[in-house]
Amino acid sequence: MKFSLNVDHVAVLRNARGEDNPDPVTFALMAEEFGVDGIVVHLREDRRHVNERDVRLLRELVKTKLDLEMAADKEIIDIACDVQPDLATLVPEKRQELTTEGGLNVVDNIEQLKSTIIQLHDADIPVSLFVEPDLVQIDTAAEINSDFIEIHTGVYANAATEEEMFDELERIRQAALHAKKLGLGVNAGHGLNYLNIKEFTAINNNIDEVSIGQAIIAKSVFVGLEKAIKEMLHLLKI
Repeated sequence: MKFSLNVDHVAVLRNARGEDNPDPVTFALMAEEFGVDGIVVHLREDRRHVNERDVRLLRELVKTKLDLEMAADKEIIDIACDVQPDLATLVPEKRQELTTEGGLNVVDNIEQLKSTIIQLHDADIPVSLFVEPDLVQIDTAAEINSDFIEIHTGVYANAATEEEMFDELERIRQAALHAKKLGLGVNAGHGLNYLNIKEFTAINNNIDEVSIGQAIIAKSVFVGLEKAIKEMLHLLKI
C-alpha cells in the first residue's frame, strides 16, 4: 500500500503568521527524500491552505506524484488544467468547515462532476472522486468515467466503539472490492493515524494508496519529519 503525504497543515502553520515559513514546498521535497510515494495538497477557493504559488512550485519540483485536491470550481479547474497534476481529486468544499467533512454526493451532482471530469481528461489529467464507502456512489463515479475513487475514512477514524470501527472497516472493504471490480483505482484517506492504521491496512489488498497529513505533521513536531515518515512506512508494511 502506497503512502502520500498531505502537506496542507504546513501551509496552515505558515499562514497563521502571514509569513513565509514553514514552506510546504520545502517540507514536501524533504518528505520525498524520506520515502513517501506522493504529495497531496488541497487548493481551496479561499486559499486557507496552499496557494497557487505552492501548487506551481510543487508541480515543477515534485518527482514522485502530485495529487491536487480541489472543488469542481471553474477557477480551480482552470488552474489544474494549466498546472497538470498527476491526479486531480474532486472533493466537496464548505467555507465554514475546518477540514473536509465527508464524501461527494456524486448521484446528486452528476452533470457538474461529469463536466469537470471531461475538462480534466481533456487536459490529460486522471481524476479521482472522494466518496463515502457507498456502492451507489461508487457505481455512479464509474459511470461518469472517474479513474479512481478515494474512500473517506473519517467515520472509521472517529468511531466511538470497537463495534462501530469494525462495521465501518467492513463497509470500506466491500467498497474497495466493488470499485476494483468496476476497474477503478482505489485510494483512501481522512483521519488515518499511527493508532488506527494497523487495523485499516489489514482489511484487504484492494486499496492502492492512503493519504495522511495531520498525523504525520503533528508527530514530526516531536520527533522530526524523517522519523515520523519512516514510522508510518513501517506500519504500512506490517
